[in-house]
Amino acid sequence: MQEYFTPQERQQVLRLVKSLNDRLEGQLSTEDINTVHRLVEGGIVEAGIFKRDQYGLNPVVRHLNTALTLCDSIAPDRTMVIATLIYNLCRGDYLDVDRVKALFGPDIARVVHGLLHVAPLYKKQAAVENENFHKLLLTFAEDVRVILIMTVDRLALMRAINHHPNEKFVHEIASESRYLYAPLAHKLGLYAIKTELEDTSLKYLNRKVFTQIANRLAETKQERDRYVSDFIKPIDERLKAEGLNYEIKGRTKSINSIWQKMQKQGVDLGGIYDLFAIRIILDTKPRDEKRACWLAYSIVTDIYKANPSRFKDWITVPKSNGYESLHITVYGPGDKWVEVQIRTQRMDESAERGVAAHWRYKGIKSDGDVDKWMNEVREMLEASGQEGQMSLMRNMDTNLYNDEVFVFTPKGDLIRLPQGATVLDFAYHIHSRVGSTCMGAKVDGKNQKINYRLRSGDTVEVITSSTQTPRLDWLGIATTSRARNKIKNAINERRANQSLLAREALQRRFKNRKIEPEDAILARVIKKMGFKTTTEFYVAIQEEAIDISDVVEQYEAISQGPATATARGTAEQFVLQQHDNEHQPRHDSDILVIGEDVKGINYRLAKCCNPIFGDRIEGFIASDGAIKIHRTDCKNLHHLRSRYPYRIIRTRWTGKAGSQFLVTLQVLGKDDIGIVASITSVINKSGDSLLRGISVHADGGLFEGFLTVSISSNELLDDLTQKILNVKGVKQVNRL
Repeated sequence: MQEYFTPQERQQVLRLVKSLNDRLEGQLSTEDINTVHRLVEGGIVEAGIFKRDQYGLNPVVRHLNTALTLCDSIAPDRTMVIATLIYNLCRGDYLDVDRVKALFGPDIARVVHGLLHVAPLYKKQAAVENENFHKLLLTFAEDVRVILIMTVDRLALMRAINHHPNEKFVHEIASESRYLYAPLAHKLGLYAIKTELEDTSLKYLNRKVFTQIANRLAETKQERDRYVSDFIKPIDERLKAEGLNYEIKGRTKSINSIWQKMQKQGVDLGGIYDLFAIRIILDTKPRDEKRACWLAYSIVTDIYKANPSRFKDWITVPKSNGYESLHITVYGPGDKWVEVQIRTQRMDESAERGVAAHWRYKGIKSDGDVDKWMNEVREMLEASGQEGQMSLMRNMDTNLYNDEVFVFTPKGDLIRLPQGATVLDFAYHIHSRVGSTCMGAKVDGKNQKINYRLRSGDTVEVITSSTQTPRLDWLGIATTSRARNKIKNAINERRANQSLLAREALQRRFKNRKIEPEDAILARVIKKMGFKTTTEFYVAIQEEAIDISDVVEQYEAISQGPATATARGTAEQFVLQQHDNEHQPRHDSDILVIGEDVKGINYRLAKCCNPIFGDRIEGFIASDGAIKIHRTDCKNLHHLRSRYPYRIIRTRWTGKAGSQFLVTLQVLGKDDIGIVASITSVINKSGDSLLRGISVHADGGLFEGFLTVSISSNELLDDLTQKILNVKGVKQVNRL
């Protein structure tokens, strides 16, 4: 234990522990102190958890500094101090949250759990500059005190790494502090922490500029002090003459604020006219606040000429976050513009402690829910009595974004999607081409299907295939309007292309039959066949749901009209002529038998479903007289059965298998080494099947193969499918 600390660190630890005891004023019991000491010592000596990090920083010293800063900048609180000192012990097997609960109670266990929940997010370092990261952080934190501890811990770390030899490490920490922690501190009203984080970040990221401004401010400090003294002297005299109780402060703007103004205005330090601001703080009763502020305003503007374009009245109408003050800019001695802020002690305390905190009117983005939540936090920070503050914070709800999920790309970019969004929604958010070719994704390293519902904090890597195209059932998977619109557009575009191809095929068939088609007659054919639009009609042709020869026959029948004229009659005289071959009842004996030994029957196997021996089948009489054999579960057969039930023939195979049939199998699985060889070996070793073709595609660790196999029956096919499923890495086998 002694070897763990340097002599300087041992002295520092003793000093920090004593300071913590003084700040907490008896909140820590002797049992608390002994338990924490025992746990930390065990973490160092027994478990080796509290090791110096890769950059040489001592975590015990850092946590003690964080705990002390929490007491000074937020409030002395037993829960936050103990959680800060022990939560790192829960990252290993040495200590778990249940034991924390048993040792210290459920409140500390809740904060420790929140700190552990948030910690993995920082592996996604590229996302910290994203505004959505703040929202994800609030969702994961579970307790407002977790955010406070994290913000103060970052301040302690920033103080510890000054002149650290690893410049890359310092640069990364400073960038995170600038883009994540400083805005969080600003929103929480922790203005002093926000200012120090920004100034320190500037020092680490651009030490030359920071040093130049700091030196220049130091050189001109006496001059500024003298100017402030001369400026306020006549104001001081008039305020006293009016009998007001007040305090006048002159503060120099932060170095980072000055640098931002120099950048924005394109000037050097000498061109910044408002390096400092004068603040008049009035001590008055609440009922006299407005009168006193306006009296002070009239005194200042009587002495110095005001710039009306820079006047801000936030007393008559306070800002939406509660900020109250009068801001005026006056022309002071030496031809310099000076900003003067006038407020009461109550208004000043509110602004300084956080209820207003400048965060809204400084351009920090937020929304209504965050505004409300942050205002509640600020009210807690200024609540009277530390116990009142902490008891309120225990009941704070940080889960502000129940209707959203925040997920990472592999590069660390953070994407916001609605709650319930799927991998498919994520893919279309990235790019429409990525969405249209999406086959699935790796979510936190695990393969997931396109319908996997994303959770906040997931890292998603989309897996695509050039053979994938949007399908109609995707509309039941996608939840975002962007994805659904893209899917609809892609399907409509494909249908339009199919329609064009089918139109051309129908025109060729008409030409072969020496027919010049007329649009009016063709429209009657389309309507008669039950289609509402020409696009649906042509898509049905392209998908072989209807036979193109049947369309031509229907056209000829309508264009030629009745073969013989019939006498006109009344409706009562009309008798529907029944055709013997259409609606006469069928008996069980009316079954078409097909197979290798059956001769003299003009039939062919439908290409849409590729039936094989053993499949349940039915026949459809095409317009050319041939019988197309479909599997009974074929979608095209279902369509034909609904339109032409009289052309369906019950069909079965002969008693034994004979011919070889071609079947296409889709195989999905992990892209393991040798998986293709293993699959082909299984097929070749099976004496009842023969591999006739193979197409393989692998992307992002996912394997997809299309196998054309020659086989004699579905029984043998089932056996072969099971053998392929037994191959290591194969997850799914589908018959197409």
